[in-house]
Amino acid sequence: MRLRTLALTGLLLTGATLAFSGPVLAQQKKVMSATDMWGMKRIAAPALSPDGKSAVVSVSVYDLKTDKRAADLWLFPVDGGPARQLTTDPAAESDAVWSPDGHYIAFTAKRDEDKAPQIYVLPVVGGEARRVTTVPTGARTPKWLPDGRGLVFMTRVWTDLSTWDDQGKRLKDREESKMSAKVWDKAPIAYFDHYLDDRENHLYATDIDGATPRAITPGSGVSVQYNEGSAPFDISPDGKEIAFPVNVDKVGNRPNTDLFTIAVAGGAATNITPANVTGPDSNPLYSPDGKSLAYNQRSLYGFYGENAKLIVRDRTTGATRDITAGFDRSAGNFAWTGDSASLYGAVDDASVQRVYRYDAKGKAKPQRVTDGANGDVTDVEVAGKTLVGLRQSISAPGELVSIDAKSGKIRDISAANAQALAGFQMGKVESVTYKGANGDDIQMWVVYPPNFDPSKKYPAMMLVHGGPHNAITDAFSYRWNAQVFAGWGYVVTWHNFHGSSGFGQAFTDSINPEWGEVPYQDTMKAADWLAAKPFIDKDRMLAAGASYGGYLTSFILGREHPFKTLVIHAAVYNLYSQYAADFSGSQGRFKEFWDDQENIARNSPHMQAGNFKTPTLVLHGEQDLRVPINHGIELFNTLQRRGVESRLVYFPDENHWVLKPQNSVFWYGEVERWVKAHVAPGPTAPAS
Repeated sequence: MRLRTLALTGLLLTGATLAFSGPVLAQQKKVMSATDMWGMKRIAAPALSPDGKSAVVSVSVYDLKTDKRAADLWLFPVDGGPARQLTTDPAAESDAVWSPDGHYIAFTAKRDEDKAPQIYVLPVVGGEARRVTTVPTGARTPKWLPDGRGLVFMTRVWTDLSTWDDQGKRLKDREESKMSAKVWDKAPIAYFDHYLDDRENHLYATDIDGATPRAITPGSGVSVQYNEGSAPFDISPDGKEIAFPVNVDKVGNRPNTDLFTIAVAGGAATNITPANVTGPDSNPLYSPDGKSLAYNQRSLYGFYGENAKLIVRDRTTGATRDITAGFDRSAGNFAWTGDSASLYGAVDDASVQRVYRYDAKGKAKPQRVTDGANGDVTDVEVAGKTLVGLRQSISAPGELVSIDAKSGKIRDISAANAQALAGFQMGKVESVTYKGANGDDIQMWVVYPPNFDPSKKYPAMMLVHGGPHNAITDAFSYRWNAQVFAGWGYVVTWHNFHGSSGFGQAFTDSINPEWGEVPYQDTMKAADWLAAKPFIDKDRMLAAGASYGGYLTSFILGREHPFKTLVIHAAVYNLYSQYAADFSGSQGRFKEFWDDQENIARNSPHMQAGNFKTPTLVLHGEQDLRVPINHGIELFNTLQRRGVESRLVYFPDENHWVLKPQNSVFWYGEVERWVKAHVAPGPTAPAS
């Protein structure tokens, strides 16, 4: 049954299917619900073939009844034409990478009897995928060796064990042991939603014939710094060298990530960025001609919101140049052109992700390629003269697109969700600017309810983003979907307050270490902007936020504000107890609380609990180690002790985010019931 469903789905995944069977009549359209949103297909970052003619993506679909995800690989001709489904196995496939000759695709999956993800190799012309690793600790982030005969991958191993059998035995012994204690002598002890064990990330090489993988970094004295995401390492075009990140902090409380190189054959590793002792060096990428190594560099300790510089290193002389000097944006997610003369990458640029071109010699300023008029463009891949990426917006999930490098024109390749989106009545989206704290311009997204009538008055739902150094761009969100909220009958806003990324580093850093006051002022001025609009009912306003957004909403809770109710998810409520967070074993950028009690008094929301009086919905996940569960419980208990109407929604199996389909739908349902009970939705006729 699954195979048949996927085959039918494939009809919507062709470059020509923007013209599907019959138009959807206006009266048939509906407002998108959370359940509808979970029916969308999710396209992952593309892998572009060496000749630039085809792109492979993983397409995920979720089954609300079983709460499970299916993810299969699809091949799209870049110039258009029918897409082809490459995999149909029930296991989810990811990490797709093309072989240098374009004949094979390697990917990771946990198939059949696999107890951990393994690497599989699939002929592009068709046939069955073949497993090439059987590593008990699992294989991830594969990259092909340039000769196409093997791959390099990463796995987390115990360095005191020399054989894979021993690794597997220890895993089994620990899984079956009745003793469950963990012991640490230095931080960090956790990452995001799980506690760390005593293994290290290391690189191995394997032949595609399935021979026993051989060690590359074990024995070098260093391990790979990696938590999640794409492969953190790269292989030189001659196949002789690998560049990878290493946390050189030996104590555990002051992380410093440098880039190291090592021979593919193994041996000693060399630190190539030892001079940068205050910030991380990351994302190494060799130029196709092998002469240069590009990477990101930050230099301010403890400030992840610092603009990432794009550095190009001459591999012969070791000389480096910052090719983004004077560019007041962060240059991440980059890819080399085939002639090694330029790089392209997506940039968080004043509320939109735009593609920029960088001159590899740094002789020209970064040049904007896409204008951002139709949403974010991210995950750029380059091969020859071909550029592809993903485009999305607040109103539409990501789709595969091609990008004209000269004109910036974007052409759709996939249309995975076109038919579904055609059946929804979406609200109009606008970008506005208002004067915030200190008279500075603040950008804000406004999403109007479907069938909005400006002659009537609507309630406002102000969303407060997290981070804080992560702007809200023109992107589709599954966790906090503004179109779903607008569909309930609210004018929804999302403002990029001081501290947000993409508006220059000074703006991003302007709230440190005073987290609360200026973003609070920005939020109040946004509320004033809304209240002054003739279509807003100033007596029907609410605010909602998560993570730092939950912090700021909790900060608002103890101060003057116009909101009838607040929704607070995974909030940093107590800056003292946030020392239990996964990253909090590291020294801070500024003074610790024992040296600056006044800062805590000014900025920690719990210090203003005596002013709490607004009905509040609190939501939190047990597995959240970024903002531990105690915050939600402390906030709820405080509200209860003060006699403030409140509700706690607790998810025992969710982390900082609500990721499981049924839990997510329940989350949206709880939020909807709460806000509608306290702020009536929909328009009312203006007073005569």
